[in-house]
Amino acid sequence: MSFYQRIRPLLFRLEPELAHGLLIRALKMGLMPAMRQINSPVLRVNLAGMMLPNPVGLAAGFDKNAETLAHIFKQGFGWVECGTVTPKPQIGNPKPRVLRLPEQEAIINRLGFNNEGMVAFIGRLIERQAMPKRAQGIVGSNIGKNKDSIDPNGDYVLGVKALYPYADYITINISSPNTQGLRDLQHDEQLHALLVSIEQTRQMMLAKGIESRPIFIKLAPDLDNEQKASIAKLALEMKVGGLMISNTTITRPDVYGLADHWMQSGGLSGKPLMSLSTQTLKDFYRLTEGKIALIGVGGIASAEDAYAKIRAGATAVQLYSALVYQGFGVVNRINIGLLQLLIRDGYANVIQAVGVDA
Repeated sequence: MSFYQRIRPLLFRLEPELAHGLLIRALKMGLMPAMRQINSPVLRVNLAGMMLPNPVGLAAGFDKNAETLAHIFKQGFGWVECGTVTPKPQIGNPKPRVLRLPEQEAIINRLGFNNEGMVAFIGRLIERQAMPKRAQGIVGSNIGKNKDSIDPNGDYVLGVKALYPYADYITINISSPNTQGLRDLQHDEQLHALLVSIEQTRQMMLAKGIESRPIFIKLAPDLDNEQKASIAKLALEMKVGGLMISNTTITRPDVYGLADHWMQSGGLSGKPLMSLSTQTLKDFYRLTEGKIALIGVGGIASAEDAYAKIRAGATAVQLYSALVYQGFGVVNRINIGLLQLLIRDGYANVIQAVGVDA
């Protein structure tokens, strides 16, 4: 029995946010057992110009305030995304706002971008730069708008401008269902205006001599076919660095016994999201003709899940909910299993399997 399997019953007696806070504190104090890094040329991958030792990343939402950067890479991740961070601190939506669904290995959350704000976040990224190289890795920043913002585009521009010198990449989160009006930014005209503003900001940073950073857009899994086609066209025209597919879903698939949870507002993540997010990923791979880097997020709990995302079009993947049910050991289990699956199917590297099912 693993360390996490021993402590999970105790953690599950606690309110989810309290248990999560204790886990963050344990990481910050270096109390979590370190995992062996799985190193193989088969798993190394170039994601939008960033070299990853393996394709398995930590999704945004786990470390909202960039607090664990000194220790999180000891858990086997090939890359890490912190946030969502907003320009100003905010407390998020009223509690209770996180619900575990153990039978489905799922989570419903309606957190609402609770975070300490950009100043504290950047301070920790600056501290990271002073860490030994062996403790560092690819770190991205997921940014959002404040709930009370009257200028959403301005919030994202501010985020890009502030974080560009310190993050390895930036993800524009316009797909959380827990901030009113946020998903509207995925609509054609609004998304075009946002991408133009972000590209102007990026060019300004480049003019100042700051090294280029990939900018990704995180999308919802609940888009219709017309929305997908429109977004894909814009992403190609604007030369977006990559698309993250996907965020949580507002649906409650009956096949997973979730019909009783319709009254619970918020985004659903975990195993029930796997099928929907993977189909959305496959759709975007076809629509973009494999010309834009895609990141598979949503429902990954095994090596087979990660492999399915890659075969559907993902260059790399991210997970979070699986940590709640399996602990950090799942990261290495996925990497070891993924390595075996790639070798079994005759692939010399992850990139050769990208999109083969799409």
